[in-house]
Amino acid sequence: MFKITTDSTADLPVEYLQEHNVGCMPISYILDDVTYGRDRELDWKEFYRMMREDGKMPTTSQINPGDAKEYFEEYIKTDKEILHLAFSSGLSGTYGNLCLAAKEVMEEHPDVKIVVVDSLSASMGEGLFVHKAVKLRDAGKTLDETAQWLRDHVQEFVHVFTVDDLFHLHRGGRVSRTAAVIGTLAGIKPKLHVDSEGHLIVIGKVRGRKKSLNALVDYMEEKMGSHLQENKEDCVFISHGDALEDAEYVRDQVRERFGIQNFLINHIGPTVGAHSGPGTIALFFMGESR
Repeated sequence: MFKITTDSTADLPVEYLQEHNVGCMPISYILDDVTYGRDRELDWKEFYRMMREDGKMPTTSQINPGDAKEYFEEYIKTDKEILHLAFSSGLSGTYGNLCLAAKEVMEEHPDVKIVVVDSLSASMGEGLFVHKAVKLRDAGKTLDETAQWLRDHVQEFVHVFTVDDLFHLHRGGRVSRTAAVIGTLAGIKPKLHVDSEGHLIVIGKVRGRKKSLNALVDYMEEKMGSHLQENKEDCVFISHGDALEDAEYVRDQVRERFGIQNFLINHIGPTVGAHSGPGTIALFFMGESR
């Protein structure tokens, strides 16, 4: 059986990674002049507290080929076949660096096979991508069969989310400063998704927090189509930027409207949270198209 690995940007709970034997490569970030990631961790609640109360603005970096190679070399001590599911190439250079590292490791170890697949996804959208791979592997699919299924269906992994603070999107170049100021004063909450090329795109604006949460569920109804039964049988993922109550509200709305019972809720990790900020709510599911 092959090994599945991913990046910390998948925002999967540690318990899930352990239960399903999924390896995770941390992507580092810098907060208050301290680098966190591989050798040092910061509690995620403290991370959001520092952003919310202290006004700290973290920055992130991508996995470089050297670090990626070290991680792969660690994994191949026990597993000769590895499927790595990478953070969207539309948001980071991590995927390209992982491909370089995988190629180098395979050249040095001819008995090893490493396949890197671009998830074109972020946060628990990438996590849902991993989850589907786990299901396929556990059902007896080979590495190549699993990788091909993921590539064939990558456009069916739908992301939709809203943020509580427009200024974090402004820092990332997603909205102008003027839009951030005016939107904040007017209580405007953007609706965003990850498009077919893995880019973060604003697709709508809603006035007020509760309406923005309901808009996520409306979008799910719009995009899910024939995948309703699949979502019922499997699992819908929800991530949050230290806003569990709002995540549970969205879960309850999805359950009430569509009869879906299985959910995985987790916080957005610091690498993604550095760009989305506290209060972000994101909903991930299988749909007809992104």
